[in-house]
Amino acid sequence: MPVYVGNAHTDAPAERGWLLGHFMPPGDPRHSTDVEVKWGVHPAGDRRAAWATGETRTALLLLVSGEFTLEFRDRAVTLAAQGDYVVWGPGEDHTWHAPRDAVVCTVRWPSVPGWRLPG
Repeated sequence: MPVYVGNAHTDAPAERGWLLGHFMPPGDPRHSTDVEVKWGVHPAGDRRAAWATGETRTALLLLVSGEFTLEFRDRAVTLAAQGDYVVWGPGEDHTWHAPRDAVVCTVRWPSVPGWRLPG
């Protein structure tokens, strides 16, 4: 397998923030059917347009900087200190917003071809 060296700020916009997953070309070291990794840069006030529902994967969202709130049907979780994270599993409907500028890293598994939230 070849080696890929990149920069999240440069590479992420090409795939709506995703750096690794099934959607990368076969043969690219970033192609994976096991896991997806996303670099998310969110200005203050940024909000997901719709709830994510019917999710079949597990996810981990890690705060790199700023403040980021994940909303689940039964509670909201605000990540405010660098390194704060939250993990949720299949069936957890969720949405999010950034009260302040935020950078987050999301890891999701497995990588499911064809799954995409509208918008």
